[in-house]
Amino acid sequence: MQDKVKAIIASVAPISSKSIDKILALIQFITLEKGELLTKEGQRNNLEYFVIEGVCKSFLYNPEGEDITLSFFMSNSIISPFTTRNKDNKSILNIRCLQNSQLACMNAEEFEKLMIDDPEVRHFGNTVLRNELMEKVQKEIALASLPGKTRLQMLRTKYPNIENLIPHADIASYLGITTISLSRLRTQS
Repeated sequence: MQDKVKAIIASVAPISSKSIDKILALIQFITLEKGELLTKEGQRNNLEYFVIEGVCKSFLYNPEGEDITLSFFMSNSIISPFTTRNKDNKSILNIRCLQNSQLACMNAEEFEKLMIDDPEVRHFGNTVLRNELMEKVQKEIALASLPGKTRLQMLRTKYPNIENLIPHADIASYLGITTISLSRLRTQS
């Protein structure tokens, strides 16, 4: 499983084996069942996560109690960094496994210390943050300016096969449309 973490790191920002080994020294592996929460809004969670296998989503509840999907995290990806999903050391997001999942996690404070000490690890961490910001901006622009059909096509490009992996209600929520609209768009495509 360490090789999978190495591959995820290399896909974000290639760094030396020496720097990767420093990150791997902080890693623990966990397995979560479908439906389990990694983070819960208002609770403390000081971990950084790599998704080795499975699918997770970040979400919030609207005033009616419905969950609104913000992001998906597929196999071989990194979950939103600690600094973007916490305020005052408490989670501002919920993150749930949509499939049985294997994850690698590490203490965010220890990783931050490593970023200070190692320029390559700092570059990797900053690249993860920059990628997260770009992804959020692109989604915001798409929701504000693109029709549902185009947003669905973008989702399919970004997350191939996702429609066969998770509930369509989560996909519709992510796209900002109803499940009925998603069903119509899927039959048109």
